[in-house]
Amino acid sequence: MSTRILRRALGCAAALLLAALAPQLARAGKADVVDVKAECKKDQCRFAVTVRHDDEGWSHYANRWEVLDMDGKVLVTRVLRHPHVNEQPVTRGVGWTRIPMEVVRVRVRAHDMVHGDGGAEMVIDLER
Repeated sequence: MSTRILRRALGCAAALLLAALAPQLARAGKADVVDVKAECKKDQCRFAVTVRHDDEGWSHYANRWEVLDMDGKVLVTRVLRHPHVNEQPVTRGVGWTRIPMEVVRVRVRAHDMVHGDGGAEMVIDLER
């Protein structure tokens, strides 16, 4: 076998290997919170949270977001029941929920099925 043919064969093999690995290399990262809107009336608040994640389908998608107090106690959870592959970023809300009056600042985080918590979070002040 000539050197030229061997190089061409190796080049084709490398291209095939790269094509096979591309889905693994391009896997979605962690879910990021990119926007939060809160409306409060006394001890009731409602939230609209925008999450960005490269959902890949049922095995890897952003499946919830949470509102926590600054001590880490979960106050609100919004479950995302299916992938949003073609709808990114995705905004979902929750209705009026009791948030203690002493909570004046909250942290919002997103969760995905592979990485768990850990993407970009947002901290907002609650205006009452």
